[in-house]
Amino acid sequence: MAVALAPLALSMGEPSGIGPDLILRLFSQRAELRLPPFVVYGNVPFLRARAARLGIEVAFGTPDADFATTLPVLDIDGMVPDNPGAPTALSGKVVMEAIARAVADTLRGATRGLVTAPIHKGVLYSAGFKYPGHTEYLAALCATPGNAPRLPVMMLAHEELRTIPLTIHVPLHEVPGLVTTDLILKTTRIVAHDLRNRFGIAEPRIGIAGLNPHAGEGGTIGRQEVDIIGPAVAALVHEGIAAEGPFPADTLFFPAHWRQYDAVIAMYHDQALIPIKTVAFDEAVNVTLGLPIVRTSPDHGTAFDLAGSGKGSHASFLAAIRLADKMTGGA
Repeated sequence: MAVALAPLALSMGEPSGIGPDLILRLFSQRAELRLPPFVVYGNVPFLRARAARLGIEVAFGTPDADFATTLPVLDIDGMVPDNPGAPTALSGKVVMEAIARAVADTLRGATRGLVTAPIHKGVLYSAGFKYPGHTEYLAALCATPGNAPRLPVMMLAHEELRTIPLTIHVPLHEVPGLVTTDLILKTTRIVAHDLRNRFGIAEPRIGIAGLNPHAGEGGTIGRQEVDIIGPAVAALVHEGIAAEGPFPADTLFFPAHWRQYDAVIAMYHDQALIPIKTVAFDEAVNVTLGLPIVRTSPDHGTAFDLAGSGKGSHASFLAAIRLADKMTGGA
C-alpha cells in the first residue's frame, strides 16, 4: 500500500493583497483542478471574512481536516482586518508568524513543501521585519543553530525556460561590484545540485550570461567576463559541472540557444526576469534553491488593485502548487 504524502504548506501572504483570494478560489476548485492537499497558514477570522466578501463558500477546519470537504488551516492568532488594497501594520506579525510556522512544519516533515503567497515588505518592516526580502527570511528560518544562513538562490521556472539572477534586489549600479567568481561558483553549484535532486535532471547543462554588452567583446567593453565570469566557468567545468559561457545575454536568450540548457544564470534581476516573463508571464514560478525544503511562489506581487474583487489570474499560483507537488514526490 502506498504511503500517503504529507500535505503542502501554503502561507497566506499579505492579507490586503490578492494571495488569500487566490488560495480560496483554488480551494473552491480543488476537485476539477485535482489539487494536492494543502494546509493554509493564516488567520481564520480574516480568511472567513475574505471568503464571504468573494462569495466563496468554505468550511474551515484544523490542519488535520479532510481536504475533500474542508480547508485545513493552522490558525495564527492576531488582528487581521479585511481591507483589500489597504495594507496595515496590524497584520505584519501574523504574516511573519505564518511563514515561520509553515517553514518549521516543513522542516520537521509535517508538511512536505512550502508555497508562499506574496508579501508586502513595507508592512513587515513596520512590524519589525529585518530581512531584505521573503527569500532571505526563509533562509534564516532554515538555518541550523550555530551556522550562518544558507545561500538562497532564486530561480524562475517554466517548462520552457529556467532562469536564475546571480544578484537579486539591488540597484543596478551596484551589480558590477557584486559579481564575483566566488558568488558564481556557489550559485552554480547550488543550481546544479538542485536540478539533479529536485528536478530529476541527471546531467544538467547550465548556460551563463555575461554582464556587459556583447559579453564585453574580449575586455573592450568591461573586464568582468575576462577576469571574473570566464574563470568561474572554467573552474566549474574542472569540477565536472556542465557550465558554458559567458555568452552575450541578447543571443543567449534566443530560443534556439537557451533550449540547449536546463537553466540559465544571468548576472542581474531584469536580465533574468525579462526573458522568462516574455515566455511565460502568467505561468512562471519562483523557486528558491539552496534550502533544505522545497519552496515555490507565484511569480507576481500583491496586486492590491485586484484584491477582494474576484478578478486576477490564478495561473501562476496554480503552477507554483503543482511544481511544489512534483518536486516533493507528487504527481
